[in-house]
Amino acid sequence: MIYHARHFSTGEAVAVTVEAGRIVAWTPSDQQPSLWIAPSFFDPQINGGRGISFNSPTLTLDQVQAVVELCRAHGIGGFCPTLITSSFDALRHGFATLAHAIEQDQRLAERIPGFHLEGPYLSHEDGPRGAHPKVHIRDPNWDEFRRWQDAAGGRIRMVTLAPERPGALEFIEKLTASGVVAAIGHTAATGEQIRDAVKAGARASTHLGNGCHATLPRHDNYLWEQLACDDLWASIIPDGHHLPATVVKCITRIKGVQKLFITCDASSLAGLPPGLYHEWGTDLEVLPNGKIVVCGMPFLAGSGHFTDTCVANIIRMAGLSLAEAIHLASTQPRHLLNLPPVTLAVGAKADFILFDWEPNGELHIHHIVDQ
Repeated sequence: MIYHARHFSTGEAVAVTVEAGRIVAWTPSDQQPSLWIAPSFFDPQINGGRGISFNSPTLTLDQVQAVVELCRAHGIGGFCPTLITSSFDALRHGFATLAHAIEQDQRLAERIPGFHLEGPYLSHEDGPRGAHPKVHIRDPNWDEFRRWQDAAGGRIRMVTLAPERPGALEFIEKLTASGVVAAIGHTAATGEQIRDAVKAGARASTHLGNGCHATLPRHDNYLWEQLACDDLWASIIPDGHHLPATVVKCITRIKGVQKLFITCDASSLAGLPPGLYHEWGTDLEVLPNGKIVVCGMPFLAGSGHFTDTCVANIIRMAGLSLAEAIHLASTQPRHLLNLPPVTLAVGAKADFILFDWEPNGELHIHHIVDQ
């Protein structure tokens, strides 16, 4: 199969030949293609979609496959299913079901190389806690985590936690020693607690700028502290609802494209029509513009959009090039999680997207090639 498209980085028209799932030829195109080609996206934080939650106590193999296909339609060739704060049994079931699905299907294993645990070791305060159910918020417990990791077949690659909780620093040290990325998020930590967490091994900030109090001290606060730490990577959600354009631009300028990555943080309600729903033990609402909120409160509950929307938005919000935005949605999260990069080169596995895009416009996935 030969695909004609414009290279996402150079804009040059190329002809890409794929045979048996590999790129076997890469030559200049003799056509004037309108589509663009780029490596597929990788999103480290997908909670589900179209009413399917990875936290569901009745999660099935078919539902896992359905979310994978939904993500592929948005150019996401790989992602980390994300389980949020819940009971021990619910989390164990979710991780075990995901692990079983991967073990039954090699293609799923390629698209889901690891899991993300967001919680339950988070701040109990309103604001930083976000939509995470307060009843299940608790202090870090290594034995509990190890049992989840065993259920996951060792596939938990990232854990988001609040470093101010008792036992968090030792927990971060153990995560780091075991090769799991420790990320700071949903936190009300002091500057000293954040600095101590980084010394213990914390490497990233989860959806920086969200999961916060509505108001903060203007100078001494956990946002400035994480922004100022050169050792911390940061994920952001440029879906048009989680952060205003000015904040996206500031975070991008401070962290730079080498310490930043995109997540859409797609909720289990992503892709559903506007209305009232009950998820994670909480009443939620999908608004007509796709924004998902906790009913009667200003707090967001994940995103109603996917990574393709975020890529187009960050170009407009932060003035990035298409190549830089693709880098944040593809190369960077894979690098953070120590996953092999996706390359567009002869001999490489075919794992790319073809899409429509005009400068400062929307990005529409035409299809994904990941044979």
